[in-house]
Amino acid sequence: MFLTISTTGTPERPATDLGFLLHKHPDKAQAFSTSYGKAHVLYPEADVERCTAALLLEVDAVALVRRGKGKGRGGAPDAALAQYVNDRPYAASSLLAVALNDVFSSAVRGHCKVRPELPEQNRPLRVEIPALPARGGPDLVVKLFEPLGWTVTAEAVALDTEFPEWGASRYVRLVLESESLTLAEALRHLYVLLPVLDDAKHYWVSSDEVDKLLRAGEGWLPDHPEHKLITSRYLSRRWSLTRQAMERLELVRLAEADDSEVEEIDNAVEEAADGETEEKPTPLVVHRRDAIIAALKESGAARVLDLGCGQGQLVQALLKDVRFTEIVGTDVSMRALTIASRRLKLDRMGERQASRVQLFQSSLAYTDNRLKGYDAAVLSEVIEHLDLPRLPALEYAVFGSARPRTVLVTTPNVEYNVRWETLPAGHVRHGDHRFEWTREEFRTWATTVAGRHGYEVGFVPIGPDDPEVGPPTQMAVFKQRDTNERDTNEKEAKAA
Repeated sequence: MFLTISTTGTPERPATDLGFLLHKHPDKAQAFSTSYGKAHVLYPEADVERCTAALLLEVDAVALVRRGKGKGRGGAPDAALAQYVNDRPYAASSLLAVALNDVFSSAVRGHCKVRPELPEQNRPLRVEIPALPARGGPDLVVKLFEPLGWTVTAEAVALDTEFPEWGASRYVRLVLESESLTLAEALRHLYVLLPVLDDAKHYWVSSDEVDKLLRAGEGWLPDHPEHKLITSRYLSRRWSLTRQAMERLELVRLAEADDSEVEEIDNAVEEAADGETEEKPTPLVVHRRDAIIAALKESGAARVLDLGCGQGQLVQALLKDVRFTEIVGTDVSMRALTIASRRLKLDRMGERQASRVQLFQSSLAYTDNRLKGYDAAVLSEVIEHLDLPRLPALEYAVFGSARPRTVLVTTPNVEYNVRWETLPAGHVRHGDHRFEWTREEFRTWATTVAGRHGYEVGFVPIGPDDPEVGPPTQMAVFKQRDTNERDTNEKEAKAA
């Protein structure tokens, strides 16, 4: 992956001042080791009138996989060839943004010991990136860079120039030009917006990413018309971090409007007196997770399947309890599994902890021999995402083929929907829900499944149990009947 930064100059302000700003001498080609390959800085041209610095990052695809997986585990949920053969070595991404920040760290901060007056000077700048992944296309590239003072040329790259009917790829050739920015401002724009346009990061996004974003976005991000999109994508759509960042950005805007310091605005609200703190209701997701874990403990399960694990919240909670010695998360969505892997920090997990957890892709519409032999399986808020005609396939895959000793199934109780003030009448709780059952409908389905496959079933309310409409979530607890008891029941049924 490759980018160039060019500037023009005069005898009074030579273009070669770019070398002082970047702390890299124009007469030298330099190389820097990174965790994912080698970064090279060179100057294709350097004279008084024009100077161009190039950053070339050679990505080691094998090192990228090894660092991402942590000695063969976790960073990616599968072992597909795509881990090694992809666009990371060729297209600008978070890898290039991190290399830019590391190699030109002084320039990004606006420091120059030799010529301290240079960083504050606006200068003509031209940035070229031959291949930039842009999820949102050239229009989004313009929306992100133009408000920052750039003249933007974003040309869509064809999938194949020999076959124009195939249309454009998701890559653009980007040229940015400006005469009103400092080099530090330009580098900070690139550091934030390259991964935003790619809409992906190669490392785990933790709470310190909020600080990185606000530092790099100082002076431009709070007032950017697309600041919400930038914040969400930069933080990999982690809603808790995005909310935290948005709150801090709002404080910055308020402080600027009031010509005050952020600390003054942040301390303007008096702290509540002892005993006056309003207690927030426990979220339903917490009630659901606690009920599932309690049922798993009661069953004595040690080896647990989370079928349809989504972003890995339950897997993360189960890992905190050592009684669960093996935890497997499966989902049909590779994107969900990737997010789960990041949430669990599998690339940084110790050997012992890593031996307890596994993530892989699997569809509940088909039998999967990898799911056999476990103590318990959890289907939390899963069945309602399937079309009703596909439920028999799920039923056989879980209860007929995998046959864990205990199965926990949670699903919304549609009767409770009238208690949601913001939910219009007749609407389901989520746009992807194919159905939502009443308590009677769920009991009928669960009882039929249990009888068909040799299980007993009980029902547990989750959340506040309303006397009129029941709880918001309902859980069925399936337990395999004893083998002898099951044989006796079958003989009695045949005799009758």
